[in-house]
Order: sequence, then C-alpha cells, then structure tokens
Amino acid sequence: MPILPTLSLLFLQVAGMPTADQNRLELCLAEAARDPASAISRASAWLDEGFGVDRSRPQHCLGAAYVSLLRWQAAEGAFLGARLARPERDHEGRARLGAMAGNAALADGRFAQAREHLERAQAEAASGGLSALGGEIAADRAQALVGLGALGEAAAALEQARRDAPQLADAWLLSATLARRQDDLAGAQALIQTAAALAPNDPAVALEAGLIAALAGEDAAARKSWQSVIELAADSPQAATARGYLAQLDTLVSSQ
Repeated sequence: MPILPTLSLLFLQVAGMPTADQNRLELCLAEAARDPASAISRASAWLDEGFGVDRSRPQHCLGAAYVSLLRWQAAEGAFLGARLARPERDHEGRARLGAMAGNAALADGRFAQAREHLERAQAEAASGGLSALGGEIAADRAQALVGLGALGEAAAALEQARRDAPQLADAWLLSATLARRQDDLAGAQALIQTAAALAPNDPAVALEAGLIAALAGEDAAARKSWQSVIELAADSPQAATARGYLAQLDTLVSSQ
C-alpha cells in the first residue's frame, strides 16, 4: 500500500492560533519547503524565544524542514515536541501534530511507532468530536497496520476512514489496494471507482485501477488506465511504474 510521506496535514492551521503567529508559521513552513536548511536556522532561533505553547510553532516548522530533508526521525521528534507544547484542550492541534509524527515514522518504515502515534492522534480527535479528522488519521493508521501485517485491523481502520472522511480519496485508494491484495477484485473495482470519482487526476489512483483491471483480465481497461498515468504525470514514479506494466502487457499480448 502506498506510503503518504507528503504529510498533507502539515500546512493546515492549528486551532486557536493568533493570526500573527499563524502568519509567522506559514512563512516558516514555506521556507521549510523551499530552503529547509535556512528554515531550521530560523525555527531554532524562534524556539529560543518562547516558552510553553509558544514553542509549538517553531517545533512545527522544524518538523516540516526535516521532512523536506527526509530526516524522518528528526521530524517525528519535532512534531511530538510541538504536540506536547499545545494546551491539552487543543484537541485538533494535538491530533494534527501527533498525526504528523506518525506519518514521519510511517515514511521511515517504523510501523509500530507510527501506529502508536496515530492511535493517540485519533483518540485526541475523538476527544474533540472531530470525526472527519479522525477518519483521515484512520487511513494513515491503516498503512501502519498493513506494514505490521495486521490486515484485518487495517481493513477495519479503512472502513472507519471511508465512513468518517468519505471525501478522502486516499481512503478509497488504500481500501482498493488492500482488497486487491486479498484477491477481492470485485470489491477492489468498486472501491477504486469511488477513488477515481473523487480524484480523477491522481496518477496513483489510475495506476491502481490499471492493476485491478489487469488482474480481472480486462487488458484494454488496464492499458487505458496506465496510459492515463503517463499523460497525467509523465515524470512521476507512478508513470515509470506504468511504463513497466505496459511493457509487460505488450510482451504478454505478443506471446499469445
């Protein structure tokens, strides 16, 4: 199942943050994406200025900079520090920052640690009555569970994700991938159709749709899906994989 190292929660606002502080954080996060080394210096100096909750924002930025450098353990630690600095009543902020830590561990292949962070983040979201956020986190937790080989728990987490965050295309994509791996092609086909409706221009969705079609013996549909991956994102890793699948399909057809 695909890992999601982009940490889509990264740039969302943390609840209760004053506008000036939010602006400063947004500038720092933008720099973290563009020039992570400079962002680390900026955030480290900022960290020295504050105490308590004021330390959450620079820690958040540090985590983002470490993500840009693929320094997953450092990012995890920074996000955890940011979470701990948030007030206990800030369930949304603590849930989001905990989920970021979990995603960093997930991207690093440390699935048990990722599950721990994501379970805590999901519980925090539940405490705040944030069902949609909890659904998003459940989708990430499912990836950790798959990494641990707990496929039944992963399926249950994805069911929750689809229920609580039905507009999250990744929840449907991950569900389709898991169904395919469990040889439930009919279920996988229905799930990937929903993912495609929600994210028609996502190359990962088109790539998975092609795999499901190929396994179902629908070569023309598989070819169409994989060609669309290349059209959507010619230089992406998904496009490289799609080209490989198309070459395999051509070889299979020519040998028949």
